[in-house]
Amino acid sequence: MKIALVTGASSGMGREFAKQISARYSKFDEIWLIARRTERMEEIAAEIKLNSRVISLDLTNPEELQDFKQLLETQQPDIKLLVNCAGYGATGPCEEIDCDTQLGMIDLNCRALTAVTTLCLPYISSNSRIIQVGSAAAFIPQPDFAVYAATKAYVLSYSRALRTELKSRKISVTCVCPGPVNTEFFDVAGTKVKFLKKMVMAEPEDVVEQAIKDAALGNALSIYGKPMKLAYIAGRFLPHKLLMKFF
Repeated sequence: MKIALVTGASSGMGREFAKQISARYSKFDEIWLIARRTERMEEIAAEIKLNSRVISLDLTNPEELQDFKQLLETQQPDIKLLVNCAGYGATGPCEEIDCDTQLGMIDLNCRALTAVTTLCLPYISSNSRIIQVGSAAAFIPQPDFAVYAATKAYVLSYSRALRTELKSRKISVTCVCPGPVNTEFFDVAGTKVKFLKKMVMAEPEDVVEQAIKDAALGNALSIYGKPMKLAYIAGRFLPHKLLMKFF
């Protein structure tokens, strides 16, 4: 059974990935949608063409990750496309964000992504693709977005290393690093969008379309839009102390 698997599928970019994968890859037998909000995923499943399996999981819960592991062992799927899109952010000074929220970002953005990837790897065949959704926040440390940016720096580093490890198995890994995307992310983050970020806001449809194309080409990175590509270059060559004044 050839499948695509999308985490964070109930909203935002995860929802858009589910829609575009369904439209592009009709030969998949199923698409597995994973998130906590069952009703939202059922709505998506009703909209798309591919046969959908709605899997309600809290990926930060060790017991539910064990349930996911058992599901994989039982079903023995051939995972041709894995998209790790689950994640959230919270803005503000670290001393003002409660500890549980900060640790929750680490648990979901880093720990859960790593767990899902590791559990899926035995079921990913050659000539398959992994898409890890990071962020342009990975390029530069960001005051008032410190933990989130750090988690996405982890995703970027992990994706690059994993890509090298899996090269012999002919499995490509693409890290998607968008700037601000017009989803409910900033509602969850609990802040108004800064003027500079608002100016470079992208639509999820465009970011996901680019990500799928870059993954199909086997690219290591998918960075949508010239402003974010410039941010990537700036993060490599300019002092972070200077750049942090603008982000």
